[in-house]
Amino acid sequence: MKDDRRFKTRQRQEKPSEFDSKLVDLARVTRVAAGGRKMRFRAVVVAGDRKERVGVGVAKGLDVSQAVEKATKKAQQSLIVVPIIRETIGHEVEATFGASHVLLKPQTMGRGLVAGGVTRIICEKAGIKNISAKLLSRSRNKLNNAMATILALRKLQAIVKKESVEQPAAKQEQISEQA
Repeated sequence: MKDDRRFKTRQRQEKPSEFDSKLVDLARVTRVAAGGRKMRFRAVVVAGDRKERVGVGVAKGLDVSQAVEKATKKAQQSLIVVPIIRETIGHEVEATFGASHVLLKPQTMGRGLVAGGVTRIICEKAGIKNISAKLLSRSRNKLNNAMATILALRKLQAIVKKESVEQPAAKQEQISEQA
């Protein structure tokens, strides 16, 4: 009877997530302390719903499954909304994170995803179907490349917000001029 209660508490009622997640990088990291080396695993996960929302999560854990689970939760908590116009981005944007430098360019319909590595995965999870991306740095660090891509998409988001704030003001000026 006691075992049955313990078993029931361990069972989790997990509902299927609306987000697709993909493990991008898995690394064994070591912290050296006075007692010796402490091994952990660092996971980088990209999560998105293929409908304008995408996020990157980084977490460490004592084993691989724990690190991946924590990174997936962090990715779902750190989602950004990417403004997609006709299955592509609105304009060219670039960003730098650490040693990584990424350039994202909009493409015409039917061109497809012309991107490699982590940038391709992030664009797929965001739902961008036509884009051209180039990693301008020689950095092969997947975490920095992912963060640079997210930063570029976040810049795109900020510019779109600015334009939407400026447009109503311009329309009101036109209305006042007509009157």
